[in-house]
Amino acid sequence: MNNSSAAVQPAMQAGASPWPVFWIASIAVFLVSLDATLLYAAFGPLGRSFPGATPADMSWVLNAYTIVYAAMLVPAGGLADTHGRKRVFLAGVTLFLAASAACGLAGSVGLLIAARVAQALGAALLTPASLSIILDAFPKEKRAVAVSLWGAVGGLAAAVGPSLGSTVIDRFGWPAAFYLNLPLGAVSLWYGAARLRDAGAGAPRQRVDVVGMLLLILAVGAFAMAITQSESPHWSRAELAVLALTGVAGLGAFIAWARTAAAPLVDLALFRNRSYSLVNLATLAFGTAFALMFFSYFAYLTNVWHYSLPAAGLAVTPGPLTVVPTAIIAGRIAGRYGHRRVLVPGALIYACSSLWLFSMVGGEPHYLAQWLPAVLLSGTGVGMVLPALAGAAVAQLPPAQYAVGSAVNQATRQLGGALGVAIAVVLVGHAGVARADFVPLYVLHMGLALLTCVLCLGVKTR
Repeated sequence: MNNSSAAVQPAMQAGASPWPVFWIASIAVFLVSLDATLLYAAFGPLGRSFPGATPADMSWVLNAYTIVYAAMLVPAGGLADTHGRKRVFLAGVTLFLAASAACGLAGSVGLLIAARVAQALGAALLTPASLSIILDAFPKEKRAVAVSLWGAVGGLAAAVGPSLGSTVIDRFGWPAAFYLNLPLGAVSLWYGAARLRDAGAGAPRQRVDVVGMLLLILAVGAFAMAITQSESPHWSRAELAVLALTGVAGLGAFIAWARTAAAPLVDLALFRNRSYSLVNLATLAFGTAFALMFFSYFAYLTNVWHYSLPAAGLAVTPGPLTVVPTAIIAGRIAGRYGHRRVLVPGALIYACSSLWLFSMVGGEPHYLAQWLPAVLLSGTGVGMVLPALAGAAVAQLPPAQYAVGSAVNQATRQLGGALGVAIAVVLVGHAGVARADFVPLYVLHMGLALLTCVLCLGVKTR
């Protein structure tokens, strides 16, 4: 975005507590993050409900959401910065809720995929706007804690999605997975409309960079599609290579355009800040590792230890439950001493979770002695790293770039997640998977965590 000097007004009246703003914005982000992983548990029931659909058709129920969400995050952040965070946030929540209802009512795979695309658009609109609303609401000295909690809410929702989804779907059927969004989303929409003030309200509206928006959608969408379709039998290696090259060409064209445009979607000066660049590289590495871990947990528990999906969800739950309390403590440390103080040890703890799985977990189930320590280590690492990366990405940005700066970081995480799932499918997504198949996955996971640690050594946000 351009370096606008427009005054940014607080999200609520001066003197009011910022925590109502936090919960209004965080409820919506909780639902978005929940939906990103909840459908892992719904994939089997969905296939049985649409017997005429092929597995490739069903994969688009997941992939369409991932691709559109990743591609639209940065353009949506630009819209929030130029057209008002409250306005874009409420539009995103409204679209997300309407699309959730349409998903539950869909009578065919085609309608379900179309509704998932609309869901992703709504999610992309509300996510960067929600973080910028929270940043505007809190004084500078309390932002690290608030951002850590915001990231923890999303991380918790993503982690509990499969276990919650498996329980709800088992009792009420797959449409209930989408109807879960409606009551909580309605609360966020109602109170958001009544209590939020639009940051930047009254400031001159900036021109939207439509060319930059289209080029970035092309680039990120092509990259995301190449990753998510890497194992699809319907795409040849040549076609996937063309997709990847299209992404490279689109990104190159976007950079060239941003250098010359009067008001570019993303001000490339953002990346002259060494800490911001390092944080986004670390986010790509950690987002890939997070997806690898998540996929491998359920694959190992269901295929090697032969747990049912609901039992596997319960077995993983102690890890997510450590995320929020860890993030609260880590946020206070980051606010006082800088994000590096929590990012570096958090990444090392996260690497230790893979080392434990590699060396201690065997082929026979021993939950308390073997599995529980691993999920507690990973939950602690995620609570320290994932929210702190989101906080470090925006810690030194001017208010006019809150939404687009956080959107770049969130889009980077989404691409890392898509890459992690694609790698995990190659390594342990086949039939007859055994413990030995997880060894290269654990080694890669550990390497990505250590890479995150090294990158974060250069982050300076104190």
